[in-house]
Amino acid sequence: MGLNQTKKVVLALAIITLIVGLSACDQLARILSDDEIPQMMGPMIPQLTEISGEVVVGLASPQTGRFAAYGPQAAGTGLALEEINNGQLGDARIRFLVEDDRSTPEGAVDAFNNLIEAGVSAIIGPSTSEQVGATIPIAEKNRIVAFSPTSEASGLSALGNYIFRAALTSDVKIPIGVKLTREKLGYQKVATILHDENDPYSKNSDDLLKQALATNGVTVLTSETIQTGEMDFSAQLSRISDAAPDAIFISGQPIELPDILRQIRQHGLPHEVPIITPLISISDVQQAGTAAEGVITFANWTINAPTPGNQSFVKKFIEKNGVEPNTFAAQAYAAVYILAHAIANAGSTNSTDIRDALAQTKDLETVLGKFSFDAVGDSVYDPIILSVEHGRFEIFD
Repeated sequence: MGLNQTKKVVLALAIITLIVGLSACDQLARILSDDEIPQMMGPMIPQLTEISGEVVVGLASPQTGRFAAYGPQAAGTGLALEEINNGQLGDARIRFLVEDDRSTPEGAVDAFNNLIEAGVSAIIGPSTSEQVGATIPIAEKNRIVAFSPTSEASGLSALGNYIFRAALTSDVKIPIGVKLTREKLGYQKVATILHDENDPYSKNSDDLLKQALATNGVTVLTSETIQTGEMDFSAQLSRISDAAPDAIFISGQPIELPDILRQIRQHGLPHEVPIITPLISISDVQQAGTAAEGVITFANWTINAPTPGNQSFVKKFIEKNGVEPNTFAAQAYAAVYILAHAIANAGSTNSTDIRDALAQTKDLETVLGKFSFDAVGDSVYDPIILSVEHGRFEIFD
């Protein structure tokens, strides 16, 4: 039996086994309709049949520092790695070599240098746009693929030939989000809050929000800035309250949002005034509690998304980690699969070959949806607009 026939037989047996398992579970069978059952299946495992031995991939992640709260990101990469290695037909395996990026640009630079010195084939990371900006020269000099699962500031991937990102960039999400929320909510005058003007993501988001608002004929009544480490936002919120906006937009890293949201509510701004932010995670919603109710966000992923393998991913993630995945975990999970498919298609552990295969990624089925890269290495798939209802994300309609 040839290799292709072997693959088909293994895949067929796997599908039959899954269907039998589902049939044995009456409750699950009652919940799932015929067209929903395929969503429970995991993503197609990339077969590294042209490669033997270990493929060492670097993982630069924030294990310490202010972004260590992005912990589910590491759990997402770990789950994907386990699935891929367990699904291989041959003897090839992917192994992660992990470095703490310390949640800082300097830490990311150190992590990249250590991983490159260790001889990795590619690096997944770092997490933030500021860190990506700091590591681009290193990736380019050493011709090593750097694939960030979560950074969103626009323009970064175009600065190098080896830079790729899994998250939708701000210049994609924000114009779409503003247009659709403006049509639905009808706001005409708004206030904006920029958290940390020194953070590239926050500043880029704020600039793009103001451009999108102007394009849609919306007036910005007041623009307020909050600095990292600042604890009392009463002066900024008083000016916003006096301006009486129809909506409030917040640009900033999601880790800072719970405190901002709580103070907005404590300040007495009407709940009827929607709060819109381009990025917030479910853990931030849980920390903010009732202060997050009604918040609208422009998202890359949601736990209820009908994308291929998403429900299987969610189920396995909960079983393994005891908590639901957030968007960072989903993006990291997808990034490992996307990279593994590129390695399989390249049939090589050479980073330039992997770079070329990544660049050719087109309509790959992932938990994020049909995934492609554009000409500069930024992701292409459909964004989602969500609102917080009873502490959960729901599709905004």
